[in-house]
This record gives sequence, C-alpha cells and structure tokens, in this order.
Amino acid sequence: MNTLKFLFAIWKTNLQSAMEYRASFLTQVIGMMVNNFIYFAIWIIFFERFKDVRGWGVNDMYVTFGILASAFGIVSLFFGNAFMLSDVINKGRLDYYLSMPKPVLLHTVSSRMISSGMGDFAYGFVSYALSGYFTWDGLARFLLAMLLAATVFAAFLILTQSLAFWFGMMSNFSNLVLNAMLTFGIYPITLFDNYAKLILFTIIPAALMGAVPAEFIRAFTWQTLGQLLLGAFGFLTLAILLFRAGLRRYESGSAIQTEV
Repeated sequence: MNTLKFLFAIWKTNLQSAMEYRASFLTQVIGMMVNNFIYFAIWIIFFERFKDVRGWGVNDMYVTFGILASAFGIVSLFFGNAFMLSDVINKGRLDYYLSMPKPVLLHTVSSRMISSGMGDFAYGFVSYALSGYFTWDGLARFLLAMLLAATVFAAFLILTQSLAFWFGMMSNFSNLVLNAMLTFGIYPITLFDNYAKLILFTIIPAALMGAVPAEFIRAFTWQTLGQLLLGAFGFLTLAILLFRAGLRRYESGSAIQTEV
C-alpha cells in the first residue's frame, strides 16, 4: 500500500510538471494522435486494395493498432524512464535512486513522464471504437489486454536497457529492438511461419503486444488470456531479475546530482 501511495505521488508530480506548460502538453498530445492516424492511413489504403490477408481485415487492424498504441502510451505516461534506463545506468544517475528507501527499479522507471504518450493512449481507444468490434464487455477486455500488453512492453524495455550494466551504452541497440517490437506488433500474426512466431513470442515479444491482445479483445478465450498472463508475468520476472543482477555490478557515477 505504501508503494502504491508512493507511485501515485510520483505520477501526480509528473502530471503537474507536464501541465505547467499546458499549450505544449496539448500540442504534443494532438500531434501524436495525428501522427498515429497518418501512420495507420497506410493500412487503410492497403486494405482498400487487399480486403483480406489470411483472415485479417482492416477492422482487425484497428483493434491491433489500438491496443498497441494504448499500451505504448500507458508505459510512456507512467514509466517513461524505461525508455532511458541504459542512459541512467551509464551516467551513474542510479546513485540518486539507490539513496532512497523505495524500490530502485520502480522508482527509476516511474520518475519520468513522456507527455506525448497521452496521445498514444487516447488514440488507442479511438481506434478500438472505430473497429466495429466495440462492445461493453469487449471494452473491459481491451482494458485488461492493454494492461498486460503494457506490462510485457515495459518489461521488454527494462530487459534490453539493463544490458547496459554489462555492455555499456545500449541506446542504439535499444532503439533497434524497440522499433522491431512496434513494427512487428502491428503486423497480422497469420503472416508469419512457426519459426517467426516463436521469435515474436520470445526474443521480440511483439505478438504479446499486438496480435494476441487483439484476438483476446475480439473474442474471449482462456488460451489467449493464459498467453497474455504468462507473457506478462514471465517477462516482468525476467526483467526484475536481470536488473537486480546488473545492480550488483553497478559502479557509482560519483556525481552530485539533483533529480526533480
């Protein structure tokens, strides 16, 4: 309970900081929603020409893109430092978080908000509403799937960024796998063979952020729910264990810093 109160206090502070410049905040939100629409317009044009791709139509893509956007947005809003964790590690900025009594990893990743994530988060709901699959029980599944997909995404970011404990600056590699995660997450899973699917469920778990949550939203099955729960729990556990292992070999930045 104390940890939850601590998290809510951080998120409140981050939001207040972002809202200090409301015009900038709204511009980023609207700009990201427009950006998402322009990106998705390519799929609309594609499915105008090809109505069906191995059982997937444009409505399925609306759902897939919606869950992907909202999951990305919720991580950006509440755990924005997960995108910059390798930079925090390499610059010795973990010193500040190590000096605090709260969980180091949780405190670190939650200390930054990416304001444009609100645009991604909101656009995901718009995309789902336009899909033609909208129902009230489907909306409940959307919320659950979004949280589980966001957990997988955040865990994947922490896993890749934590490699900085061993290999130094990982920004280029992290950006590469991040783009792979987002790119393959939007593609219909039926396009891939069994070997590619194995990669998309393990090494780059894009399927657990896009196709599998989309299937769960369209129609409830215990199998898809089990896949999402197992993926979220498994990747989060791996991320925590890897970060803790890296923390044991962490060297202080020996710098006096002020964190806001």
